[in-house]
Amino acid sequence: METAEVVIIGGGIVGASIAWHLTDAGCRNVLIIERESHQGKGSTGKSMGGVRAQFATGPNIQMSLYSIRFYSEFDQRLGQPGGYRPQGYLFVATAQKHLDYLRTNQKLQHSLGLSQAHMVARDEIIDRVPQLRSNDILGGSFCPTDGFVDPYSVMTGFTTCAVERGARVWRSAKVTAIHRNGAGVAGVETTRGPVSSRVVVNAGGAWAAQIAALAGIDLPVEPLRRQLVPTEPFDGVSHEIPMVIDMTNGFHFRPESLGFLLAWNDPEETPGFKTDFDSTFIEKILDRAADRVPCFENVAVNPKKAWAGLYEVSPDHHCILGAVEQVPGLLCANGFSGHGVMHAPSTGRILADLILYGKTDVVSNVEALSPARFAKGELLHETAVL
Repeated sequence: METAEVVIIGGGIVGASIAWHLTDAGCRNVLIIERESHQGKGSTGKSMGGVRAQFATGPNIQMSLYSIRFYSEFDQRLGQPGGYRPQGYLFVATAQKHLDYLRTNQKLQHSLGLSQAHMVARDEIIDRVPQLRSNDILGGSFCPTDGFVDPYSVMTGFTTCAVERGARVWRSAKVTAIHRNGAGVAGVETTRGPVSSRVVVNAGGAWAAQIAALAGIDLPVEPLRRQLVPTEPFDGVSHEIPMVIDMTNGFHFRPESLGFLLAWNDPEETPGFKTDFDSTFIEKILDRAADRVPCFENVAVNPKKAWAGLYEVSPDHHCILGAVEQVPGLLCANGFSGHGVMHAPSTGRILADLILYGKTDVVSNVEALSPARFAKGELLHETAVL
């Protein structure tokens, strides 16, 4: 029978980061089990690739601080390309309540060490992105260390370096059971045969609840479709601009290749494993794009290039990290609610720390992210969700 010190179910960017951090800390007998023929076919390869530290809660800010610093050093540390581009995130407020919200969040951000985030006046916003319709803009916030990465490259880099240190990857292998005995986790059953292990990590993305159910655990993670629309090449707006978020309705966009990538959280979307792109979404998002950026009225879009991916949404839009109390040896790295790529480095470090040492210093209160918080009614709500 195959054995592993740690089995990681899911080979996307989160699972790959956990594997790398474990091997970096000296734990080499790590097995990633990926059900697809290639890693990244779940949510990783469909992500917008944004990374930001402008959040509303301590744990998310602290996780971003670790992750963004890691991304800035990724190429050097791993000898692999990560594609980090610190072009910033620019939140654009059109209501006083939005400005107050940004200021409140920024006080917390500054207290935790994010000194780069600052409020910006209307004139500075116009200077940065003169193509915005600005008659209703009151101001906003900007953080220059926020930006974008290439999720697929990051996942590949983590995996490559973990494998060089002894980790293994089983692709086209599905976990069909999580075995337990009196002491907790005993291993997993897969379509490639059984694996004996005392530690199993659920890094299954939008499929996390089904994986947890194999161990008899009810994990509150739901899949929610998010759709992205890339434009054809367009030079009417500078490609050096930051990610721009219109707080009026949540529409946001960033440079992508020779065009732009358009995103919007459709409030009419319902949970489910819907991965087909809905062509009616294009008109909805182009209406919002042209409203905030009038020159986008002339931008061309090829519906065949648009795509849909899945967020793995938790009830409080925070990730679920750490040990499952009912099943010793089973750990979660789930429920990122759209922040899996940006928090992959910190998640890898936190899970490696918890597995090897039982504690971590990446966040000051990792227990607040524990799977046990739902049964206790101690939810930690993140409101800065895109």
